[in-house]
Amino acid sequence: MANVYDVNSAQLVSAAAAALKEKIKKRDYINYVKSGPSKERPPAQSDFWYTRSASILRQVYINGPVGVTRLATRYGSRKEHVVHRRHHVQAGSGIIRDMLQELEKANMIKKVKNGRVITPQGKSFLDKIANQVSGRK
Repeated sequence: MANVYDVNSAQLVSAAAAALKEKIKKRDYINYVKSGPSKERPPAQSDFWYTRSASILRQVYINGPVGVTRLATRYGSRKEHVVHRRHHVQAGSGIIRDMLQELEKANMIKKVKNGRVITPQGKSFLDKIANQVSGRK
């Protein structure tokens, strides 16, 4: 039986994103806002919300408990389109917070004192997807 640690993360996230489309609701504003201060435009992918949510769910599974600030640092990037030297900036924490709230509504993660951790339902969800990706039964 495969789990999240045994499979390719890119394949796991794309498969989980497809499965999350039935479980969580995409916020309306996501098509119009940037994902962070280092970006110049909104995300070009039509399923950005579900892909990032699946990636966040995987990060909570692996590194939990995690908070919004830690995830914003994880998904941040270099700000390069200015005259000054490149510096790392955090991703937009509002988008990450809304994704975490949607995952909480779906009972995949829950709040604890130090951040958010994965629930047994969320762990089961990701382990089933990992089994499908690995090809094991």
